[in-house]
Amino acid sequence: MSSKICPYCKSFASLLFVSKDYNQKTNDLKFTHYRCEACNLIFIDPVPADLGVYYPNSYHFIPDSRDYLKTGSMPERYKIEMILNHVQSGRLLEIGPSYGSFTYLAKEAGFEVSAIEMNERCCDFLRNVVEVDVIQSDDPVAALEEVSLFDVIALWHVIEHLPSPFATLDSIYAKLKPGGCLVVAAPNPDAFQFGLMRQFWPHLDAPRHVMLIPTSVIREKMESLGMKLELATTADPGGLGWNVFGWEFLLSNLSNNILAKKVLRRIGRVISFVLSPIERRDGAGSAYTMIFRKGEPN
Repeated sequence: MSSKICPYCKSFASLLFVSKDYNQKTNDLKFTHYRCEACNLIFIDPVPADLGVYYPNSYHFIPDSRDYLKTGSMPERYKIEMILNHVQSGRLLEIGPSYGSFTYLAKEAGFEVSAIEMNERCCDFLRNVVEVDVIQSDDPVAALEEVSLFDVIALWHVIEHLPSPFATLDSIYAKLKPGGCLVVAAPNPDAFQFGLMRQFWPHLDAPRHVMLIPTSVIREKMESLGMKLELATTADPGGLGWNVFGWEFLLSNLSNNILAKKVLRRIGRVISFVLSPIERRDGAGSAYTMIFRKGEPN
């Protein structure tokens, strides 16, 4: 059986399955996924040389005006409420904000907000409409070298996109003030859905999701840096929403017909409702959110 070396713990990783870009259908290429036999990290190898081609213009929604931000950001209000339970003010950096719904909410909550974003159109919207400082970059490690310290650094469903997530976490730690918090949300490879859907799981989203990182790996990594876990859940509003998304898109990916896709999504929503008692159990959901706090200096 084919094997690779785990990019996190350097143990052997065995072949898990082969997938395609079932979500965006950018091309018909195949991607090989491996699972580490020690830490259970799941990763693509080889990673495509140019991941940019897998992010078509349609991937990023850009609102027509600032008016959309107030209403369009409401479903993400839970994010800022979660953060306010741990940090009430200060400097906040979001990595990979897209057009900036959470960035907007953080600014409205009184944080001094900055962002690192790779998409040019999103950067223009963030600068000119959301009115926050933005660094345009697809390399968070390099971009973090340009910024000063923050009270909060947030990655909402971004870390799985990064070819070097653990180097990014090292850089984030260095850029957090003592007592500052890291917020990271990502697809959960221990999810009930993933066990059923495997390579067809919409949250696999190959090849944009380079890795699926278990909560145990994130926790071990951050605790090795001296950060304390303050929250880990798959039952927050975001996690529950991603459960529904998984079933809707699993079925809608079966057809290219617009009407058929709508019908299949509705069927997926029904399935999600039926299975919600299982998926609402903490740890079984499709996505996790974790919050870590950096220790005060001795």
